[in-house]
Amino acid sequence: MDHQGTIIRPPNEAGSILLQVAVGCAHGACTFCGAYHGHPYRPKDAATVAADVDHAARHCRDQRRVFLCGGDALALPAARLLEVLALVRARLPWVTRAGAYASARSLAARSGAELRALREAGLATVYMGLESGDDAVLARVRKGADSAFIVAQGRRARAAGLRLNVTVLLGLAGEAGSQAHARATGAALTAMEPEYIGALTLMLVPGTPLHADAAAGRFALPGPPAMLAELRTLLEHTCPPRGLLLADHASNYLPLRVRLPGGKAEALARIDAALAGRVPLRRRRGL
Repeated sequence: MDHQGTIIRPPNEAGSILLQVAVGCAHGACTFCGAYHGHPYRPKDAATVAADVDHAARHCRDQRRVFLCGGDALALPAARLLEVLALVRARLPWVTRAGAYASARSLAARSGAELRALREAGLATVYMGLESGDDAVLARVRKGADSAFIVAQGRRARAAGLRLNVTVLLGLAGEAGSQAHARATGAALTAMEPEYIGALTLMLVPGTPLHADAAAGRFALPGPPAMLAELRTLLEHTCPPRGLLLADHASNYLPLRVRLPGGKAEALARIDAALAGRVPLRRRRGL
């Protein structure tokens, strides 16, 4: 398949057909992210995407899901996304659902009717980065939206019938703002009510502005105990009626899989045990 630039997919899309519909990220300004450096955002041409679907039809008959690759696939016009989903449905009839990354701004550009049409065409899950519920943190990392806007667009996606998977970043506020970031992020997640929450631990990527800030002493990444304390506060302040919080990414010091709300107390106790030294932390692996 014609994969250009950097291909990134969520951990739970590991078994999916990776169909690249865009190169790069439509925003591309977040100070912590180096994923798409050197690859300006552009849509893939229709003929190339169609050829990739034909390749999948020949070689990916055991895979039941498709992930539309690109840093913000939902930034494509709704009509183009519907064309791609129709092509998938016609040529890959065994595929049961599709997923894609989406930003708050790309969701805001879609009407409710367009979001519902995408859902009916086979788009099941959108993955969105909240990163933080603290507006000061979001401004510093140049996220391009405040927490209220991100929460509102996440709720619009859910109202259209899309499954919402939201990512937050532990450590993004640095040492000084750690606890405020955790509390605000928990409140934002509670308001958004995503089905899935992925809590990742910030890893400083060489070449990014945030990495340069850390090297210059302008940003201090919290150490493992502070990261755990931040996770504890975030979890304590996250109170959706239901959902799944995952902190089992390779970046995390303490793997957790928490079914909310029922599993919260047990997870908090496990974090407390880790903070007290009774549960060992794992060494972080690279992203």
